[in-house]
Amino acid sequence: MKRRNFLIQSGIFSATAITAISSNTIVARSANPNSDQKRLIVIFLRGAVDGLNVVIPYSETAYYQARPQIAIPQPGKEGGVIDLDGRFGLHPALAPLMPEWQKNSLAFVHACGSPDPTRSHFDAQQYMENATPGDKQTQDGWMNRLLGVISQKTPIQAVSVGETTPGIFSGRMPVANIASGKNATRALPIDRTQLAAAFNQLYGGNDPLSQTYRQGRMAHEAIMKDLDSEMHLANNGAPSSDGFASDAQRLAQLMLKDSRIELGFMALGGWDTHVNQGNTQGQLARNLKKLGSGLAALIKGLGNVYQNTTIVVMSEFGRTVKQNDNGGTDHGHGNVIWVLGGKIRGGKVYGEWPGLSTAQLYQGRDLAITTDFRDVISAVLSNHLHLNEAKLNQVLPNYTSTSKVVLIVK
Repeated sequence: MKRRNFLIQSGIFSATAITAISSNTIVARSANPNSDQKRLIVIFLRGAVDGLNVVIPYSETAYYQARPQIAIPQPGKEGGVIDLDGRFGLHPALAPLMPEWQKNSLAFVHACGSPDPTRSHFDAQQYMENATPGDKQTQDGWMNRLLGVISQKTPIQAVSVGETTPGIFSGRMPVANIASGKNATRALPIDRTQLAAAFNQLYGGNDPLSQTYRQGRMAHEAIMKDLDSEMHLANNGAPSSDGFASDAQRLAQLMLKDSRIELGFMALGGWDTHVNQGNTQGQLARNLKKLGSGLAALIKGLGNVYQNTTIVVMSEFGRTVKQNDNGGTDHGHGNVIWVLGGKIRGGKVYGEWPGLSTAQLYQGRDLAITTDFRDVISAVLSNHLHLNEAKLNQVLPNYTSTSKVVLIVK
């Protein structure tokens, strides 16, 4: 087995990181908590969540006509939506997030998404993660490009929860991965004392592969140290048994303890609701309940760091306005993006609402897109992370923001 392949399979770092071998030296920074450090967390809902049953346009008759079995009742009715602004309401399973709405630290951008018309999960996710819709030639993700323009040359600056590096973090910059669930703190073969010593000697030189190995090793050791500490110290009670909530708490504690971690990413599956989607109860409601509880756990776990953190929740596309014959919805177009954070101008549903009458639908079946998802990303990057125009152009190439949602972040 080649040395390169062994390092990848050992889990020291991803194939992406080792392919992009860098000779950059690591700039040591304090791992002490720093609540003033700007943080960004992206949560991707893979499978295309039904945004129309997340932020519900309950004032539209067309919504109820198109969804006789799966529509969420109007406010005040049994199982009804939680009113947001007199036009839109929140799915009742997301009640744990209402305190953030009331504190103006939660906002939604409706009729938002990728302008590319694909209904392929694979293609749409790729376009959302590389932020170049329609262009399959883009090899890196926008969060990796972001890491490149803010990087202080430390491999612990970005953390992805999951076994493999996602497309959004693919690229030349190294990213630390932690496994989800109970596997997060499992020891790797490289953690064995004798094997570690042998590899430290083998990769003790100044060649690019040795330098990449040491960067990955440093990231792994720092993450495992933080995780081990978290597992032995109770943090307001035991972690939730729910997988997402536990992973969210773990990521929060890492960011709380280590100010070097500026970017985080998590992905959740199970949102492809073609059959038996349900309304107030059912498949979607169960997933939303877990998501809402997990986000609440993430916010609570971040503590005072949340004041300088922005969380973006996105999905590859929305779903059809009309329910199908199986009590579900099919692949659609427009969707809703969520933005949370201590300095969000929240308490508002942003975006130009196109309506749900047949003449207003995209291709006669879907919610139309009036806000490009890159406008939301651009607003966060410019107003939260304070990227200038030149750096924005590196992260979002060939795109000029329309400034439709410039007020999302204070």
